Amino acid sequence: MPRFPIEDISLLAWCILGALALTSVYAAAITVAKLLQFRRAGLGRGAAAAAAVTQWTAGDRPGALAAIRQQTGARAAMLTSVFTALLEKPGDAARAQAIGMQSAIEDLARLDRHMRGMEAVVQAAPMLGLLGTVVGMIEAFGRLAQTTGAADPAELAGGIWTALVTTALGLAVAILFYFISLLLEARITRERETLDSILARVVNAENSAPAAAAGGGSMTSPPDRTMVGMAIPVPKRPPE
Repeated sequence: MPRFPIEDISLLAWCILGALALTSVYAAAITVAKLLQFRRAGLGRGAAAAAAVTQWTAGDRPGALAAIRQQTGARAAMLTSVFTALLEKPGDAARAQAIGMQSAIEDLARLDRHMRGMEAVVQAAPMLGLLGTVVGMIEAFGRLAQTTGAADPAELAGGIWTALVTTALGLAVAILFYFISLLLEARITRERETLDSILARVVNAENSAPAAAAGGGSMTSPPDRTMVGMAIPVPKRPPE
């Protein structure tokens, strides 16, 4: 079995390894917290929202509002705000759109919270590994300078091992949580796109209703499928 010169690692190198361990634990805690938050928010479960929109466009507006109020998550919150606004002021699609957008922005900001911390870990882990590399090489060359005659490789083992292991651990942490952050960001992006689509469907249906009534219930051209939901901006991440 190969022997790893753990006892030759300096205190500073142990501090760097400890910092890498803390950053990985922090990123893992964010990952677990975001997965639990996504589960509570109902990301990926849109059957109830779709049914409520269908019920609303079919004309059963009080029933659609009552049904969506029993649900939780960003989609239910946005639809509740939009349906309530349209029931208060029928035909005022612009006001309902603005209220729905505000609700969506607030919920998306909550989903996006702490993602900056994940990005910080991805960026900091390789830097910590590089710092460990520099520290290890300084230790190795310092021991080499203290020797006389031929250098003993065993004297250099601790510094070289520190340089290599910190680099490997830093890159491993960064790569792992980089892909995890991509997956989390993808789920938030899909939720934003879904909110866009739902808001567009409700507002466009509200806009087309007066035109259909004016034409005696028949439409000569399909309603404008303007993606009003694309106006929902990406929430700015507050500093962690």
